[in-house]
Amino acid sequence: MKKIGVLFGMENSFPGALVEAINARAIGGIEAEFVRTGAVHLDTPPRYAVIVDRISHDIPFYRAFLKHEAINGTILINNPFWWSADDKFFNYTLAAKLGVAVPPTVILPHKKHPDGTTDRSMRNLEFPLDWDAVFDYVGENGFLKPVNGGGWRDVHHVHNRGEFFPAYDQSRDLCMMYQKAINFAEYFRCYVVGQAKVHIMPYNPRNPHHERYIQHPPEYDPKLLKRVEEDALKLCRALGYDLNTVEFAVEDGIPYAIDFMNPAPDADLHSVGQANFDWIVREVADLAIAKAQEAPRLPQLQASAFLGGAARAPAKKAAPAKKSARKKTPAKAKKEKS
Repeated sequence: MKKIGVLFGMENSFPGALVEAINARAIGGIEAEFVRTGAVHLDTPPRYAVIVDRISHDIPFYRAFLKHEAINGTILINNPFWWSADDKFFNYTLAAKLGVAVPPTVILPHKKHPDGTTDRSMRNLEFPLDWDAVFDYVGENGFLKPVNGGGWRDVHHVHNRGEFFPAYDQSRDLCMMYQKAINFAEYFRCYVVGQAKVHIMPYNPRNPHHERYIQHPPEYDPKLLKRVEEDALKLCRALGYDLNTVEFAVEDGIPYAIDFMNPAPDADLHSVGQANFDWIVREVADLAIAKAQEAPRLPQLQASAFLGGAARAPAKKAAPAKKSARKKTPAKAKKEKS
């Protein structure tokens, strides 16, 4: 029996619906359940063919457990090795290299020195910082947000320098980015599943959280939606995420990728609405089942294989074909080929 495990935290609606959706298919040899684990022994064999991870980004114990499972052949949605290495500033740099539009963005030094460091630890850092150059590049209407973060924690919308510096002073020892605010006419949040399927959801981050998903959207330009879909796929394929949300703010017809490091995206029924919820449950169930049918993946014991999400044993080299004793002439070879 191949088991699909769902690892989750405080969320309620999605994990249970996902387990029910998988088990309702009644596919022989595949069963879904909530993950159960205690202390993990070094030689513990994996219990799950696939684990859908919804919480390890907040729980270091779970992150270590998942990496242990991966090295023993479990397929993970999403790859914890890459997720651990990822950050939002790298993502913006990658997007720009891929030709996906992103707003002007800068990474900033910590306002407060990280624990265990002093002024002497920062001797390579320019001081004072050239703030005029920062504001000339980004502008004075922008967002301060952590390089690693989510759920709008520690995000500040500032409209001038007078608002910027008090917000920056509150950032503690977080590494922050400052990004130009897009004056958007349309905004989309896109589920991307299996690096193949995209579900575009009209969204308004200016609304209260429970009202952000627009239930009765207007019609949009098909060319705009096509570009949004293509850019969302381009980003997730480059990042290697099998489950993600990608957000676009559209200004003057250009969709700017705003946020696309969401490998455990919001999938709560009461937040996303019934239609969006039904789509994400169905597609993640399909993905998890397909992955389970591939499992187990024998690990290739190289860090690059785990980072790339391709932890497979290298194929055995085939024995070289015996060379013919007599070399064919080009004319004869061409005749045989035809």
